Amino acid sequence: MENIKTSKSQNFFRILLGIFMIMAAIGHFTFQRADFQAQVPNWIPLDKDLVVILSGIVEIALGLSMVFLTKYKVQAGIALAVFYVLVFPGNIAQYLNGTNAFGLDTDQARLMRLFFQPVLIFVSLWSSGAIGFFRKIKRGEEAKG
Repeated sequence: MENIKTSKSQNFFRILLGIFMIMAAIGHFTFQRADFQAQVPNWIPLDKDLVVILSGIVEIALGLSMVFLTKYKVQAGIALAVFYVLVFPGNIAQYLNGTNAFGLDTDQARLMRLFFQPVLIFVSLWSSGAIGFFRKIKRGEEAKG
C-alpha cells in the first residue's frame, strides 16, 4: 500500500487527531480511568480495567502512528477508523444504560456523542489520505505518493 499525497489541512488534522488519541490514552491510564471503565459494555467477558488499559495501549500506538509514521499514514488512518468502529459499542452502551461518564450526564448528551463517532471515522480516513487511496483503487489506479 503506497502513500497518498495529503494537503496541509489534512496533515494538520491528522496530527491533531493523533495528539487527541495520545491524550485520550493518557486518560486511560490516569485521571479518566473510571470514566473509561464505565463505558465498557457489561457483555465484554474481560475485566473492565484490563479493557481500559489495553485500549489505552492501542490508542497511544495509533496516536503516535498518526503523528510520526507519515510513510504509513494511510494504514494508520485506516487502523484508527477501525478502532473507532470497534469502540462504538461502548458509546452505545453508555447511552442505553444511562451511564454517567466524561460529563455526559443526560440522555441527550450521551445521544449527541453517538453522532460524533462517524465524524472521527471520517477525519481519520480523510486526514490520512485513506479516502484518496480508496478512490484510486476504485478507479483502478495505482496509489502513488
